[in-house]
Amino acid sequence: MKTKNTTVLLCFFLGAFGGHKFYLGQSGWGVLYLLFCWTGIPSIAAFVEFIMFLVMSEDEFNRKYNGGSNPATASVKDSTSALSDLKKLYDDGVITVEEYEEKRKKMLKNI
Repeated sequence: MKTKNTTVLLCFFLGAFGGHKFYLGQSGWGVLYLLFCWTGIPSIAAFVEFIMFLVMSEDEFNRKYNGGSNPATASVKDSTSALSDLKKLYDDGVITVEEYEEKRKKMLKNI
């Protein structure tokens, strides 16, 4: 899992050479930064990106570079939603008490 702090440090210290781009899995951009590092253009771009990473929230960074929010948080939200749906089925009389308890215990065990 990529972290914002590591990205900020790489961008600041190795940004002219594309260090942060390689870290973020954008190797094509990293190679371009390496090829043109002698021009100074990647240094300017890296400085702008450094500022952008500094002001970016952790949630936004995770959505953009880690494929969504925190997986643990998403898992808990999904489990809570599933438990709520299960309770509704029980309240509506679709499943029995035994089925409800069995499925609820299985869901809670997987969290």
